[in-house]
Amino acid sequence: MNPMFYFLLALTAVLTVTGSPGEPVLDIHGDIIFDCSYYVLPRISGPGGGGLTLSSRGDDWCPLYLKLEYSKVNMGIPVKFSDWRTKVAYVPESANLNIQMDVKATICGQSTYWYVPPVEPITVIEALFLAAGPKLSDGFFQIKKIKDALGGYKIVFCVNNNDCSDIGIFVDKQGVKRLALSSTPFDRG
Repeated sequence: MNPMFYFLLALTAVLTVTGSPGEPVLDIHGDIIFDCSYYVLPRISGPGGGGLTLSSRGDDWCPLYLKLEYSKVNMGIPVKFSDWRTKVAYVPESANLNIQMDVKATICGQSTYWYVPPVEPITVIEALFLAAGPKLSDGFFQIKKIKDALGGYKIVFCVNNNDCSDIGIFVDKQGVKRLALSSTPFDRG
């Protein structure tokens, strides 16, 4: 059984200068993250929510979308990082990688890799929410260090190496805090 570590990632949208590419991502205990399961938690703990989980949107059960748990005591579903191209055993900062919810089965009967669903041309969108499903090749994720007094990391979605968007929190029409591409900081203070 893989060890479970509490992994602190910032869910903010502040573009920052990252550390040297290839440095290992660390968990909240300062341990290097390897190919195991980790919980993604807001870097500022409080009444704004807990870890990540999956839920449907609207009347459609599938695909499932990523959202924050309502309670700070619920750590949600752990994630696994995969497919970084460097020849190191640890998860490196700023490396292209895939992220998957580490859950055995869902009501959708498909894998749970993170992706940004395509937008229908006639659809009015609230935000570009992150979904979980089959591994797509339309982009990848990176973990970047935040260089401020609080520390921690943020996740970005990249179409190519130069076109990345921060992952933040967007509150939808039903009041659900969902992961979405964002250009606005998510401040939990």
